[in-house]
Amino acid sequence: MTGTTAQPTSRARSWWGWGWADAHPDDAECAAMGALLPGTLARPLPVPRVRDLGIGSSAVRPPRSLARLVTADPADRAAHAMGKAYRDVMRALRGRPGRVPDLVARPLDERDVADLLDWAGERRVAVVPYGGGSSVTGGVEYRGDEHRAVLSLDLTAMGRVLEVDAEGRSARIQAGTLGPSLEDQLRPHGLTLRHFPQSFEFSTLGGWLATRAGGHYATGRTHIDDFVQSMRVVTPAGTGESWRLPASGAGPSPDRLFLGSEGALGIITEAWVRVQERPRHKASAAVSFADFHDALRAVRALAQSDLSPANCRLLDAGEAALSGAAQDGCAVLVLGFESADEPVTARLERAVALARSYGGRHEAANGGGDTVAGASGDTAAGASGDAAVGAWRSAFLRMPYLRDGLARMGAVAETFETAATWDRIPGLIDAVRTEVGAAALKATGHPATVNCRLTHVYPDGAAPYFTVLAAGRPGDEVALWDDLKAVAGEVLHRHRATITHHHAVGRDHRPDYDRQRPEPFALALRAAKGALDPHGILNPGVLVD
Repeated sequence: MTGTTAQPTSRARSWWGWGWADAHPDDAECAAMGALLPGTLARPLPVPRVRDLGIGSSAVRPPRSLARLVTADPADRAAHAMGKAYRDVMRALRGRPGRVPDLVARPLDERDVADLLDWAGERRVAVVPYGGGSSVTGGVEYRGDEHRAVLSLDLTAMGRVLEVDAEGRSARIQAGTLGPSLEDQLRPHGLTLRHFPQSFEFSTLGGWLATRAGGHYATGRTHIDDFVQSMRVVTPAGTGESWRLPASGAGPSPDRLFLGSEGALGIITEAWVRVQERPRHKASAAVSFADFHDALRAVRALAQSDLSPANCRLLDAGEAALSGAAQDGCAVLVLGFESADEPVTARLERAVALARSYGGRHEAANGGGDTVAGASGDTAAGASGDAAVGAWRSAFLRMPYLRDGLARMGAVAETFETAATWDRIPGLIDAVRTEVGAAALKATGHPATVNCRLTHVYPDGAAPYFTVLAAGRPGDEVALWDDLKAVAGEVLHRHRATITHHHAVGRDHRPDYDRQRPEPFALALRAAKGALDPHGILNPGVLVD
C-alpha cells in the first residue's frame, strides 16, 4: 500500500533561529524578557539578514547531470549552514555563521543520493546530511578547511510513506519525511508512529534515526531505536538494506551501526518502522511536591511499577515556575496516560496515589479524568483538566522561541540533557546546579538560573534535562556558553552520566563522547568509517576522524 506526500505549508521557516519566522518574539517581548535577567543588553540585537553575511560564490559546480538537484542560492545556503543550538542562533545574530555550504542538493530518490556521493567523492567535496536542520549539537555544519567545497544534502524531497503493512503494524517511510507529514500520511490508516520529539514539526525520520532521537513519551519506547524494523543506507562503498524482522539474534545488528551515526557512515534513505493504533483514551494530572528529593523517589517508584505512564515529567521548582506550572516553590510531576482500546483513568488514579505516598499533593480539577479523542487522536500528551499540565505543555512548545528572544538580548539561554542510574541522580543534579551556577556567576558577575526536569524515566535510572539562564558577555556569548558547557561536561563525566541522552553527539559533544566510549569500540568505528567512506567526505568531524 503506497502513500502520498503531504502538502507542504506556505509558512516560512526562520533561517537563523528556531521554527517559524512569524512565531518569534518581537522586539518589545524580547526587551521584556531581558529586563527580568540582570546583565542583558539595553535593546535586542537586530534580526539577522542573509545579505549582510557576504556569502560568496560557490567553490565548485555540479555536473550537468546533477544540476537539476542543486542550488547555490545564498539564502538557501545560509539556512543550511548551521543547526538550531543557542551557539548557532548567537553566531547568526552576530553575523558569524562559520563556513556556509557551497551548494544545497535535494535528491528525489536513492539513485540521486548515490550519484551525488559519487561526484562528491571524486571532487573531495564534503557532504553534510540535512533533514529538518534542528540539530542542537553542531551536527549539520562543516568545520574546518580540509575539503575544497561543502555540499548540504537536504533529504526532505524524499518525504513519502511508501508502504503500510496494517497486518504487521509497520510502515516503510522515506528518511526525509518531516514529523507532521509522516503522521498525516499514517492517519488515514488509523495508525501512528507515536514518536514526538520537541522538534517534531521541524525534524525528519532520517534525522531521528541518525541521532538516536528521543521522543516525548517518558517510558516504554522512549527512543526511535525501539521502532526500527529495518533500514536502507547509501554509502560511498555501496547500498545496504537490513532484513525486515520482528527480532533477531544473528550477530551484531546492522541497524545498530547506522543508528546514531549522524551521516558519518552513510545516508539513511528509508526505514521500516513499527507503528500502532492511534490512542483514543487519554488522561493526565499534575502532582506537586514541597521536597524535590521526595519527588525523585516518587518518580523512581513509578518507573519501577507496571503502570507505564506515557508522560512522567518531573519539573523542579525553578522549571515549574518558568513554565507556569507552579509559582509556590514546589516541584511538579506531570503525569499522562493513553490507550487505543481501554480507559486509562484507573491507571492515572493508581499513579497519583503512589505519588501521594511519597508526599505528593494533587488537587483534582474538573475534566481531568479520561477523555476520548476524536478520530484523529492527534494530541501527543493527552487531554487534561489540570491547569498545571496545560501550562507546562504550552511552555514546552513555546520555549525554543523564547530562547531565541533571550539570545537577542545577549543572554545565555540553553539546555543540555543526560542520563544516569538512580544511585547517581540526586548527586548529579545537585552538582550541575552548583558548579554550572558558580561558573556563570564567576564569568558574568551575575547569578544564573540552573533548572532541572526529568524527561524520561526507566526502572534503573532517569534522564535529567537542564535549563541554563545567565547574563551574557556582549560579543563573546558563544565562548561563554562553551565554557559553561565544558563545566557541565566535567560534572557529567565525573558522575558517569552520558554526554547526551537523545540529542546526539554532533561536533559540540565530540570531546566528551571520545572519553565516554571504550577504545576498542573507537578502533572498530574508525575502521568502519575508513571502509564505508574511503574519501572521508561524509559529515567530517562527527563521531570519528
